[in-house]
Amino acid sequence: MHRFYVDGCSEADKCIRITGEDVNHILNVLRLGVNDEITVSDGSSRDFLCRITECDSQYILANIIDIYDNNSELPVDIYLFQGVPKGDKIETIIQKCVELGVHSIIPVMMERTIVKLDDKKQSKKLSRYQLISESAAKQSRRGIIPEVCEYMSMKEAILYAKEHMDIILFPYEFAEGMDESRKIIENIVSEVDKQRDDREDKKTIGIFIGPEGGFADMEAKELQEIGAKTMSLGHRILRTETAGMTVMSILSFMLDK
Repeated sequence: MHRFYVDGCSEADKCIRITGEDVNHILNVLRLGVNDEITVSDGSSRDFLCRITECDSQYILANIIDIYDNNSELPVDIYLFQGVPKGDKIETIIQKCVELGVHSIIPVMMERTIVKLDDKKQSKKLSRYQLISESAAKQSRRGIIPEVCEYMSMKEAILYAKEHMDIILFPYEFAEGMDESRKIIENIVSEVDKQRDDREDKKTIGIFIGPEGGFADMEAKELQEIGAKTMSLGHRILRTETAGMTVMSILSFMLDK
């Protein structure tokens, strides 16, 4: 069923008003009309099954038929701190990591980042990235639209992770072998299972991925100093656009219930 996101939906509402670009998409692309059913998400993991009752070029009105919790979200909030890559690689990273369950994506300007962007270009790119996130969230039936946050320097990203992340991971070519990486994942699964059993708030996991040239030595050292766990992703060197998806795939597979 087609999915749309509308902020501020409430159980007290009898109908939901859809405006903006979604109106054109509903009427002229999907060819939906009165009596067709759609799903509307409030962006915080609640879904509203609705039936369209009125169509206009400026808005759509849909009556709420049922309300239920969206079960597509992971039991942890995963933040991807992605070293900014060249070209449009980050668009693929955003799309695929949203499909895999990421909570937020933070583009990070690291020492070996080749791309240089002024504030105007960053703002323009972030607007596009958020649209990519929304499209991927709709396709994968997410309960939220993951936020693509403002660009951070590596120093800002490390400080943010230190203050807000319960667990910090970073794939590193000099990490210990796969046995150690498996232990790290097993410990995370154990912690999350305990959190679920005790009904605690979601844990936060930060994943740092270096750009094409990898982490500078000082960056790796600073991450280790704040307690980040280095992990190996195998004997092969992965591209920057592959590494984040790999970690997300592992965590999604191990943590989803």
